Amino acid sequence: MLRPGVGPDMRRRKFLSVLGGAAVAWPLRARAQKLRMAVIGFLYPGSDGPSSTHIISAFRLGLAETGYVEGRDVEIEFRWAQNINARLPELAADLVRLKVAVIATPASTTAAIAAKAATATIPIVFSGGGDAVRVGLVASLNRPGGNATGVSGMNIELGAKRLEFVRELLPAAKRFVLLVNPNANLAVNESGISDLRAAAAALGGKIEVLSAGTPSEIDTAFAALAQKRPDALLVYPDMLFINRPAQLVALAARYAIPAIYLFREDVEAGGLMSYGPSITDNVRLVGVLAGRILKGEKPGDLPVMQPTKFELVARFN
Repeated sequence: MLRPGVGPDMRRRKFLSVLGGAAVAWPLRARAQKLRMAVIGFLYPGSDGPSSTHIISAFRLGLAETGYVEGRDVEIEFRWAQNINARLPELAADLVRLKVAVIATPASTTAAIAAKAATATIPIVFSGGGDAVRVGLVASLNRPGGNATGVSGMNIELGAKRLEFVRELLPAAKRFVLLVNPNANLAVNESGISDLRAAAAALGGKIEVLSAGTPSEIDTAFAALAQKRPDALLVYPDMLFINRPAQLVALAARYAIPAIYLFREDVEAGGLMSYGPSITDNVRLVGVLAGRILKGEKPGDLPVMQPTKFELVARFN
């Protein structure tokens, strides 16, 4: 029996009003949950595409190991420099303005330096081949201090070992050419080049530096190599070269120049030899460290990690 004055139409309007309120409440709750998520800034010198897929996957894997899943527990703001290192300071400043919780700079010491210059308070987690102490990212590897920690790829330190492997393969080799990106941070380049020249001199050889700052300049550099006819080529750790294994390998084959690379991906693309750590494992550790910082640990108290396994990969067919 209906109460006086309460007809079917009124009850229907009341029911629809309740539904409408629920429809508004759900998006508001979802939005509030999203706003509560921590935001990680991801600063990368390369571009968003096939060449960076394995980097992003490795970073997400590391985050997941600490319980953070993108879209559920954390948001990631990606910033891509499109292989133009001069854009890194501007992109780092943008992430600082967003007040992200952590800035990750996987596989690039140059990006880490740009982030460090942009903020002294937001935690930074890096990986790269540069000497983190020498370029001012951390006070020491065991006690970084400040707002940065990360993973040392040790690619600079491994340069001497790569020279030794080249000499084992080519005992008469003395004239080496080092391919360098001149747009990388000057301190990173200077420290690595100096160390490699000393290593080459210890073997009775010498190193000439050849610069390439864009994909087209890589082509030009290899054409110049054909005139110089060095005994072997070494590729300096830089994201421009890391992201273009197929181009490097094809040019080395075209001009018949023996080359040693940084990572197994270069040999898988057809290169002669590589020696170094796993780039994907290093980036995974960046994700792990970022997750630990989100849980409350301080970057200055987290020692810089170093790889314990190195891969010598060679192709002799």
